[in-house]
Amino acid sequence: MSSEPPYLGQGCTTPYPRSAVLGRWAWAFVQTTFFRWSPRPMHAFRAWLLKLFGADIAEPAHVVVFPSARITFPDKLVLAPRAMVGPGVTLYNLATITLERGANISQNCHLCAGTHDFNRWSMPLVTAPIVIGKNAWLGADVFVGPGVTIGDLCVVGARSVVVKDLPPRKICVGHPCRAIKDRGEPA
Repeated sequence: MSSEPPYLGQGCTTPYPRSAVLGRWAWAFVQTTFFRWSPRPMHAFRAWLLKLFGADIAEPAHVVVFPSARITFPDKLVLAPRAMVGPGVTLYNLATITLERGANISQNCHLCAGTHDFNRWSMPLVTAPIVIGKNAWLGADVFVGPGVTIGDLCVVGARSVVVKDLPPRKICVGHPCRAIKDRGEPA
């Protein structure tokens, strides 16, 4: 019997079955070699690799995924045609991350679809999907938290922190991110 006081993470175990852990290791190998080393213009090849590991990509030839992007679980990724995942983007997709048609994720953005319940000593995993609407644009270094939906044609300013849903057709900025004005129809 231990008299050690409780600590965060006590008794924490992986919520994933062994097959998922092995699949993640296989993907990690492919991502750090073939995916990462592929020449920059080979977006369709990287989309094909993602599909091979379970990503939902209807038209691999019509998405852009840069070689320096990091995707945790390809089988929890949905990319519609004309979606773009820019250089250095992190898709920590512990739940599904969906990029709708024309969604554009600029360099070094971080989309995080998971967190932990810090009110419990074991800190169990809590996940919620992220949806980036049609033709929405996330500027450089934007952070998007679990469970967020960003509306169609929304623009999120660089370095914003998005922890709540954003409406369509708005320009949004800040920490936390909020709508500051309407976005007109692109020319």
